Amino acid sequence: MSMKLGIIADPDVESAIRAANKGLHYLEYCYNGGSDVAVLEARVPELQKVYAEHDLHLGALGRWNEEKIAPDGSILPEAMDNTRRLIDVAAALGAPVFNTGVNYVESLSCLDNLNAAVKFLREVVAYGKEKGVRIAVYNCDWCNYIRDPQTWRIVLEAVPGLGIKYDPSHCINVHHGDYLSEIRAFGDRIYHFHIKGTLNIDGDHVDDPPAGLDEVNWRAVLGLLYAKGYDGMLSIEPHSHTWQGDMGDWGVDYTIDYISKMLYKG
Repeated sequence: MSMKLGIIADPDVESAIRAANKGLHYLEYCYNGGSDVAVLEARVPELQKVYAEHDLHLGALGRWNEEKIAPDGSILPEAMDNTRRLIDVAAALGAPVFNTGVNYVESLSCLDNLNAAVKFLREVVAYGKEKGVRIAVYNCDWCNYIRDPQTWRIVLEAVPGLGIKYDPSHCINVHHGDYLSEIRAFGDRIYHFHIKGTLNIDGDHVDDPPAGLDEVNWRAVLGLLYAKGYDGMLSIEPHSHTWQGDMGDWGVDYTIDYISKMLYKG
């Protein structure tokens, strides 16, 4: 069992080479709402080429901040088309996981929202299965409410094969939960994992410093992931307005060194 350390990167050749120069062999692309899917589709051949040249792999592709459900509870056709096309890209680039979310429609009841989410996710999971790509719901609140134990218990049971993209910082900052408890309870459904630091003092969010310089108990997190048999990607997510430029680059190097020391290489 070996977890793979990588980083969120822009989907271009230059970013891939920068990651390789840091000794990382896994990338994640977050191709969010508003980004033209056709642009990424056109880059597939050049990305395949640079992956082969630098021993790189795409660990996950995802799309945040795109509404999937219309006000009447139907699936938005453009969003479903974007999702299918991005799963095709994930398959072409060898990514084992595609990350997505489902927006909550205020005009609908809770039950109608859940039914709409289940319908969308069942279709996406089925399409992903055809392409050899597993589907995970991210635990961020960006156009998504399938992000906590209450909704996971309902939706994961209703959508066989669906997993979770987990980030401890969202548990801490969005619904003020217990990330170790969540990983223990749902670790067998985690398909992808973000390494993002966060720091809160007296209940106030201060910053998202590099992992290892923050409040998350990363040693316990890694210990739980080992206990759950997780062998997927650990994706570094630089997310701080403080840690930019040379300082941000040093912070990424610090996190690589910090997390790497906890990774079994067998």
